[in-house]
Amino acid sequence: MITNLTFTQLREKLKNKELSSLEILRAFKAEYEDDLKSPLPLNGFIEFFEDAEEHAKKADELIAQGVSFDEKPLLGLPIAVKDNISMAGKLCTCCSRSLQGYYAPYNATVINRLVEAGAVLMGRINMDELAMGSSTEFSCYGPSRNPVDRERTPGGSSGGSAAVVAGNQAPFSLGTETGGSVRLPASYCGIYGLKPTYGLFSRYGVVAFSSSLDQVGLFGKEAADIALGIAVMAGKDENDETSEEADFSSLLNLSAYSKKEIASLKFAIPKEFLNTKGLEREVKQVFDEVCAWLTKNGAKLEEVSIPVLEASIPTYYTLAISEGASNLSRIDGIRFGLRKDAGKGNDELYIQTRSEGFGPEVKRRIITGNYVLSKEFSGDCYEKSLNVRAKIAQGVNEVLQKYDFIICPTAPAPAFKLNEKVDDPIAMYLSDLFTTFVNLARIPSLSVPAGKTKAGLPVGIQFCGKKFSEENILKLAKAWEEDHA
Repeated sequence: MITNLTFTQLREKLKNKELSSLEILRAFKAEYEDDLKSPLPLNGFIEFFEDAEEHAKKADELIAQGVSFDEKPLLGLPIAVKDNISMAGKLCTCCSRSLQGYYAPYNATVINRLVEAGAVLMGRINMDELAMGSSTEFSCYGPSRNPVDRERTPGGSSGGSAAVVAGNQAPFSLGTETGGSVRLPASYCGIYGLKPTYGLFSRYGVVAFSSSLDQVGLFGKEAADIALGIAVMAGKDENDETSEEADFSSLLNLSAYSKKEIASLKFAIPKEFLNTKGLEREVKQVFDEVCAWLTKNGAKLEEVSIPVLEASIPTYYTLAISEGASNLSRIDGIRFGLRKDAGKGNDELYIQTRSEGFGPEVKRRIITGNYVLSKEFSGDCYEKSLNVRAKIAQGVNEVLQKYDFIICPTAPAPAFKLNEKVDDPIAMYLSDLFTTFVNLARIPSLSVPAGKTKAGLPVGIQFCGKKFSEENILKLAKAWEEDHA
């Protein structure tokens, strides 16, 4: 089936003219439409674009005219996009009532680069409201479901982006990540998910949650899929001062590490994660199997202590909710989205608009974030968290000066059931136990599907490396993939 093929395999089919872009798009659309009739639809797509077929036809015309894949590396390939990434003329609601009816006036830089590379935009994807959540249960469109077990969450906030790839409704998708929102869904759904180095991709046109942490992330079915996305999206953007120069064009042809190269590698395993009470036995078992494979291939693995990692969760949430509360002040009923005005003045307009527009998790984070930023506490909470963040980054980077990679589970447990944690925010936040240190240190990390529990639930393991070491991480992942095909 067309929809079982990976992004990379579809590219080869297009290059060899074995399939057309229109055939590919229609196959995924049919999969999506058939799923809508099922008792428990995935609810990954919130909109499949009506003009997608026209763009696929134009791509086929370019291929027929002899436009090369060197010139347009993703020509004719369909891509799904999280609902907080701007696409000109398309709705960008962030799955929040507060932004219903808001159309993006321009493309995000990552969208421009994908379109310039020939990609076909398929549609908008479900997410936790304003990227705040770990299960997509806070979306105003209702939760997405995990294609492995539809009673369970696909993760969040980019759960919809993972669900459509794992559920064969899209070959590749964009998500965003602040503290694990790409890697956790990838782990829960059994696919690859990349959180890149901070600055690798431009954030211009991406609706901000926590500006110092947010990054666009990628979902695919194999390591080479992720490599294709990096190759065309990476690099400096004059519209985003946090973006950095980077040339990853070599990733258009990803090769795996050889056994000799693996044998030369050193891996650090954080003791703090192995000793945590939240790590489930079957997840630890899969992790041990990955470590055994590395050891068998001659790699050196050592347990290391990084004591500051124990501060990752409180540090991350203090910074994220503070920046989130500040960024969301612009959604006020005047500048964007929903407006509820009873004619009683601006204060009442703000209160009514934001009360009706925001869901419970967003309200919780705004209230807590503003409390942290208040005059009485900003020095004790926010500023101290910045200092702790610097120590976490220093500790992690010191380890990566001695080791090639840090390796650990992506999540302490497999996907949980929908409604299981929705009323327990602390339990939900602890899903990020193994992911937030990566965002705080601004390094790249890839969640790799590494095994399953006895119940058949996917388990992901993450490979973390130095800043801008995405190619090395993907070479390692490809070697694992080829050995476990």
